Amino acid sequence: MTRKPAILIMTAALAACGHTAQDLPDRGMAAVNVPVVSRTDFTFDAAAPGGSLPPSEAARLDGWFQGLSVGYGDNIYLDGPYADAARNEVAGVAARYGLLVAPGAPVTQGAVPDGVVRVVVTRSRAFVPDCPDWSRARDLNYNNRSHPNYGCAVNSNLAAMIANPDDLVHGRAGEVNVDPKLGTKAVDAYRNKVLSGISGTVQATGSKGN
Repeated sequence: MTRKPAILIMTAALAACGHTAQDLPDRGMAAVNVPVVSRTDFTFDAAAPGGSLPPSEAARLDGWFQGLSVGYGDNIYLDGPYADAARNEVAGVAARYGLLVAPGAPVTQGAVPDGVVRVVVTRSRAFVPDCPDWSRARDLNYNNRSHPNYGCAVNSNLAAMIANPDDLVHGRAGEVNVDPKLGTKAVDAYRNKVLSGISGTVQATGSKGN
């Protein structure tokens, strides 16, 4: 009778020492350091009486676009009662930067004043938070966890190289009409390239010294 409590105590102690949390996110092959996409909205209120954008306001808008360095990956929207009327004129300014005016508009702070059209530029940024992470560089690993810096290099490079960070969130819809020539263009260029040695060897010329 005296052995049973001792056995129970030893069993509980061993179970406590061998317990490992099974829901640790870094106990698999998938990296926990993944890109995160954040979005920033920039607003510009341009005077558009009657829905017409005066040349002076169009110049101000163009300077604002230049200051933001708008380009591929940015989205432009219009908001306000005169958004539809001024769409073509704003689209003409946006076309100088290779961008289109997207339908709809995100929610911004404050109401749009009367006789004003609000131009909204949304810009997304992809980054991997908390990288690099060397917090457990020399710790013993009894739980089969991946290194805390695992995934930082690959995913940080992916976040830096992606042209449009929104593609990491929802991807992009395919075209309805598919041109097979676009898919084979690189292969055709590789196959049709003239080989460097097909025209024969290069003859070196030079003069002999006395």
